[in-house]
Amino acid sequence: MTTTFYDHWRDVAESAWRWPNFSPAEIACRGTGKLLINDAALDKLQALRDRLGKPLIVRSAYRSPEHNRAVGGATRSKHMEGAAFDIAMANHDPLAFEAAAREVGFLGFGFYPRSGFIHVDLGPARQWGERFPTRSMPFAAEAPLAREVLAESRTMRAGGAAGIATLGAAGVEVAQQVLSETQAAILPLVPYLDTLRWVFIAVALGGIAVTIYARLDDWKRGRR
Repeated sequence: MTTTFYDHWRDVAESAWRWPNFSPAEIACRGTGKLLINDAALDKLQALRDRLGKPLIVRSAYRSPEHNRAVGGATRSKHMEGAAFDIAMANHDPLAFEAAAREVGFLGFGFYPRSGFIHVDLGPARQWGERFPTRSMPFAAEAPLAREVLAESRTMRAGGAAGIATLGAAGVEVAQQVLSETQAAILPLVPYLDTLRWVFIAVALGGIAVTIYARLDDWKRGRR
């Protein structure tokens, strides 16, 4: 197992770094900036990235002994050997991640669902912590209820017509009462208004009937 130590990740020559999806800064100690390059571990990390086909968010990689003590790490933590990585699960399915990590050769697994990451290392083979809960399947795609679809719904149109007609009938009745009580000079108009009110009532009833029929038909067509 080849390892190379640097006092600071900025000291790493560009030609000495061969893991395209990661940078020295990502793998270096978060507390001190020191870096221990473990070729075998980084090769597996890159292989895991290639297999999953999407970014790995490295929460912790190499830890200097002093930083490992400061964060309460295990006394023989693989992080101090540059052979362990804590990877966030924000953009991964934990089950798929674990399966891929095992396939590329990681042996140690620590599960931290409350903190949202999985620890992987080069062994020995072991595991600890609670497994991540199974994620619920996304909702099945529903029939589109876009504005244009709702606008096409006869239920909407018929209901609107019934509502307008009902308001019209009520308005005519109010006008009729006002005219009959206060404007004796135009009493001849009252019968016409009465007829108009009944026309509106008939339209409202027709609209309600169409609404009931259209709602049933829309249910059958999957529009409601």
